[in-house]
Amino acid sequence: MSMIRFLAPAVLASLSLIASGAALASKTYDTVDGYWRTIDDKTGFAKAIVQVSKDSEGNYQGTIVKIIPRPNYTPREFCQNCPAPYTNKPILGLKILNHLQQTDKANARVLTGAEILDPLNGHIYKCKAKLSEDGRRLQIRAYIGTPIIGRSLIWLREDGAPTAATGAITAPAAHPATENH
Repeated sequence: MSMIRFLAPAVLASLSLIASGAALASKTYDTVDGYWRTIDDKTGFAKAIVQVSKDSEGNYQGTIVKIIPRPNYTPREFCQNCPAPYTNKPILGLKILNHLQQTDKANARVLTGAEILDPLNGHIYKCKAKLSEDGRRLQIRAYIGTPIIGRSLIWLREDGAPTAATGAITAPAAHPATENH
C-alpha cells in the first residue's frame, strides 16, 4: 500500500507530461508567422532559425535569428557574393525573405510573390510557399524564371523563439520590428 502512495504522484506527473506533449504536438497554425528551422536542401542538416512576420504592408518577411552549427562545418558570418544592399552584411539578422503574400483568397495556405536570398551564394530567387494542413511545415519553391527550374526547400516550425546564449527554444515573445534591408 505504501508503494502505491509513493508511485501515484510520479505516475500522475508522467501522465500530465505526456498529455501536455500530445496537446502541443497537435496544435495547428493557420499562418506562417513564427519561427522556422531551415533545412539544407543539399545536406539535410538544419541551417538556421528564421523569424517570419508580417510587415506594414501585410506581406510576410523572414529574418535569420539563429545560425545552427553542424559537425565539421564552420558557418559563414557574412553574406557571400551578395548584391546590394546585402553585400558583406552579417548573416545573423539578415532579412532573406521578402514580399511573401497570400494571393489566393480561397486557399490562405498558398503564398506567392516573394523573393528569397541564399546568403551562401548571393543568389536571389523568386519563391512561392505552401503551408501544411497542420501549419508545422512550410514547403518553399525557390526559382529563377519559372518554378520548373529551381530548388525545393523545407522549413519546420519551431514552437518558440531561440535564446541567444544556448540556442534553446523558449516561449515566443512579441515579434520585434525588423529593419528593412
